[in-house]
Amino acid sequence: MNKKRALISVSDKTGLVEFAQELVTLGFELISTGGTKATLQAAGLTIKSVEAITHFPEIMDGRVKTLHPAIHGGLLGIRGNSSHQQAMEQHQIEPIDLVCVNLYPFKDTLLQAEVSEAEVIDMIDIGGPSMLRSAAKNFKDVTAVIDSADYPLILKELEEDGTTTLATRKKLAAKVFRHTAAYDALIADYLTKAVNEQQPETYTLTYELKQSLRYGENSHQAAAFYQAAIPSSFALTNAKQLHGRELSYNNIKDADAAIKIAAEFEQPTVVAVKHMNPCGIGSGATIAAAYECAYTADPISIFGGIIVLNREVDQVTARKMSHLFLEMIIAPSFSADAFTILANKKNLRLVTLDFTAQKAPRPKEIVSVLGGLLVQDPDLQMVNSKEWQVVTKRQPTEIEFQALAFAWKAVKHVKSNGIVIANNHQTLGIGAGQMNRIGSVKIAIAQAQGKLTGAALASDAFFPMDDSVQYAAEHGVTAIIQPGGSLKDRDSIEMADKYDVAMIFTGQRHFKH
Repeated sequence: MNKKRALISVSDKTGLVEFAQELVTLGFELISTGGTKATLQAAGLTIKSVEAITHFPEIMDGRVKTLHPAIHGGLLGIRGNSSHQQAMEQHQIEPIDLVCVNLYPFKDTLLQAEVSEAEVIDMIDIGGPSMLRSAAKNFKDVTAVIDSADYPLILKELEEDGTTTLATRKKLAAKVFRHTAAYDALIADYLTKAVNEQQPETYTLTYELKQSLRYGENSHQAAAFYQAAIPSSFALTNAKQLHGRELSYNNIKDADAAIKIAAEFEQPTVVAVKHMNPCGIGSGATIAAAYECAYTADPISIFGGIIVLNREVDQVTARKMSHLFLEMIIAPSFSADAFTILANKKNLRLVTLDFTAQKAPRPKEIVSVLGGLLVQDPDLQMVNSKEWQVVTKRQPTEIEFQALAFAWKAVKHVKSNGIVIANNHQTLGIGAGQMNRIGSVKIAIAQAQGKLTGAALASDAFFPMDDSVQYAAEHGVTAIIQPGGSLKDRDSIEMADKYDVAMIFTGQRHFKH
């Protein structure tokens, strides 16, 4: 009976020596290359080099060393197949029973601050994935290992039965193909971006499990949270939870919506979100003043919501928030006093996020639909008042103009049909997700009741008719901002003029479905 053989070549040396020593104890002959070979020899192990198997030296700076029939024949040869065995005997190919390989650190190289294209390309592993794929394809006979976390299970089974179980080998094979697929996806993404290909013929994604969730939107739906393999700095995946219960599926979606809104504002601003819509946005000279504006914008809906603050949470603001039931508070930091106050609430999630990265480029947005994906650029267009057009007889006053700009930032993040009524530092009423625009207008007006004098209204898309303008004007709105572009724009303009309302066309809509 042939001696069992294991080929080991790893960049991650975690647990390597102990694993190899146990394999030798269990009767394995070890084959290795380069740094792995040197590490094992330094530990006193006897190692056979790949060159001794292939009878061919490493060439091209090590780019070609394991790509040889003596290696891949030993991995792919089916033990119970007589023709395969005959070929192996004819060509003096010995079987390899276990492959332990992990790949060149392509991702780690990509994440380095200053790295050349040549350095990145050099980290594209060819031999490693080839050996892993060969071993995984032949999982009925070969154990393929990529993760040091699997070493204990493998050794346990080898000690008990002299071999790993078929179920384990199949499970490890699936892990190998997930691993190599993710590795190739990163490479494909890097090169696709390098040539500025905007809509490639195939769209390959890879994400890494961040955490399992208790459930999804509802308790009967299983769910998990995955993060992009190349992390985004200004994203919930990069946030740090300091306190409170584990994040839920709905927490994550709401928090994501909230931090995107907060990114629109430079001055101290607080955003309250409920069911992925803002229920209150406030800005002020201090974060405490901003919180007061966000809270009074809708003191009912904020209950049970997500709060994002773009400045450190201080003691004053913490005391104000501590009187409410909130699901989560996200901020760049919490003062020691603020944290002590808020941490008294056992379940309240306190999370920090790096707001210095809020203007960093963002990846494309991806939404699943039955049988496919929708992919689009994120809506990052900021307020550009130089392109706005006043279309009414009356120009907005300076204070109205500031209110229009504030409302326009906010309405971009409201589910369509989106309507926001605001002054220059606070949302006053928000209408979201209605099947017709006048419905959203009425909801926003009702919510802003008593605060409408001199208020501005923003609409995420044009008014299909003049009824929304009339209704808003009759209830005290004095300035309106909207994209324009309707066949009946003239009717809306004339209605605004009738009520002496100033109206701006931005020429750009902000639908958010």
